[in-house]
Amino acid sequence: MTGAGAEDDIPLGERKTVTDFCYLLDKSKQLFNGLRDLPQYGHKQWQSYFGRTFDVYTKLWKFQQQHRQVLDNRYGLKRWQIGEVASKIGQLYYHYYLRTSETSYLNEAFSFYSAIRQRSYYYQVNKEDRPELVVKKLRYYARYIVVCLLLNKMDLVKLLVKELSEEIEDYTQRFNTEDQLEWNLVLQEVAAFVEADPVVVLNDENTVVFTSNRLQEGGVPQLEQGMVVGQLTLADALIIGNCNNQVKFSELTIDMFRILQALEREPVNLATTTSKPGTLALTPCLPSQEPSEKPAKRENPHKYLLYKPTFSQLYTFLSASFKELPANSVLLVYLSATGVFPTGRLDYEGPYDFGGVLTNTNRDVVNGETVQKRNQAQKEMHCLHPGDLFPFTRKPLFVIVDSSNSTAYKNFTNLFGQPLVCLLSPTVYPKSMQDQSQRGSLFTLFLYCPLLAFLSVCGLSSLRQGLWEKAEEFLYKVYRDIGQMITRSQAIDQAFLQFYGDEFLRLLLIRFVFCSATLRLHKLFRESRSFPESYPQLPKQDTVESSLLQKHVLELAAMLDVRSLFWDGTLDVNY
Repeated sequence: MTGAGAEDDIPLGERKTVTDFCYLLDKSKQLFNGLRDLPQYGHKQWQSYFGRTFDVYTKLWKFQQQHRQVLDNRYGLKRWQIGEVASKIGQLYYHYYLRTSETSYLNEAFSFYSAIRQRSYYYQVNKEDRPELVVKKLRYYARYIVVCLLLNKMDLVKLLVKELSEEIEDYTQRFNTEDQLEWNLVLQEVAAFVEADPVVVLNDENTVVFTSNRLQEGGVPQLEQGMVVGQLTLADALIIGNCNNQVKFSELTIDMFRILQALEREPVNLATTTSKPGTLALTPCLPSQEPSEKPAKRENPHKYLLYKPTFSQLYTFLSASFKELPANSVLLVYLSATGVFPTGRLDYEGPYDFGGVLTNTNRDVVNGETVQKRNQAQKEMHCLHPGDLFPFTRKPLFVIVDSSNSTAYKNFTNLFGQPLVCLLSPTVYPKSMQDQSQRGSLFTLFLYCPLLAFLSVCGLSSLRQGLWEKAEEFLYKVYRDIGQMITRSQAIDQAFLQFYGDEFLRLLLIRFVFCSATLRLHKLFRESRSFPESYPQLPKQDTVESSLLQKHVLELAAMLDVRSLFWDGTLDVNY
């Protein structure tokens, strides 16, 4: 009897453990599913809900760690179920990164995704006759690959793609599924994404070296004594991608991927996960309880990533950003999109008469049907016209347009006297360059990594690491000189100086000037349409056609043994 009583005692405690686990598991799923119902725009609406979700997942993760043996014996906890919890925590960190643009949380997501693979949490899934479990594993791989791409862990990406390919092959052979083509498309997309960079850097062993192009400490020329610049800070950025046939993965075109990294600092890992991989004592670090002593200058601008948005969606996000923009802050709008050109000439040319860039038509319908035919006098409705941005020039606005009709945006009018700058891509590239457009725009490549773009425009496909580092060091000195040209020019529009105080915008302006100077000297770029432009115009003699800058471009070309591709700096390059 006493033995039976003791047996009754044990299950009671264990039963409570199982009950508590089931409650936390159900609660976590309920909260996680509710995340997709939160508005995607606005900074504050989602935070309390996200905090509750993260709190429950933290408790669930620790609970299964503390009671693993009981849950194994009494609940029948499978390793893939532990993997599912870890995967959800990884997703939460990734979505927190998307919401806040705090790159450190990419490292947290990576820690959990990495542990799933190291500990083979999904290994047994292939032995079960349940296709939905295999799909969970495939989706985990796709999410892990996205995080690795954003952290520039390209060697690991290639390994994961190989594993994913094998998993997809096994999945499609075992189950008669309808999603085989979709998964094969995922493989094709990520393979194209990895190969998108036009130039590879090789070390002494002929191994490819991957470099990060996020803002590094000391990577931007500092403000010097006597420089009079604005105190504005880049707070919000809309990154819009709507180019036909451009390499993409997971609703990120290669242009979007590049520019978002140009607007971020190098990640710092906030978690205390410093153990060797596979032995990590994973402990979720609740975002609302960040370490109080964060490194200085860690703030990144908040970003919205909009892949092929409709006009309605674009305007909604633009309005939300505008509404929540803090005082003394800048809103950046980056448009990488197909050009929309005006249909006819009118006597009056206003902000809606030059066309603009394409917005998505798929979901914009009128009376149930997309409108195809329209009167010649009517404007294209699926287009972001320059005039559409006018209301937002009530606050400091920095616009980058990478499009075949970028010049539509040089017809801007600064109605409200606030700082306003538009950096505009070339609208025509030499024929030899046009074939590369699927792998991303040359203009955006210059804004992301000028040396990569310089090598690409010179037809180089690889470079030794030592020479790369030497060229990078030289370019930093060039950037410093360009900065002095901008701040010392007597003829420059004050808007450029207003934005120059922010490190991200300073680097974009410097890279823009370098891009302009390079293309003006390159022998293949013969038309004025092949040069970047800006609104307001830069004083050419002080900046893009400065004899000092031309000398620097030619010195870099000589260093890379491509001097013959450029005109002598003394030639007139005004067309």
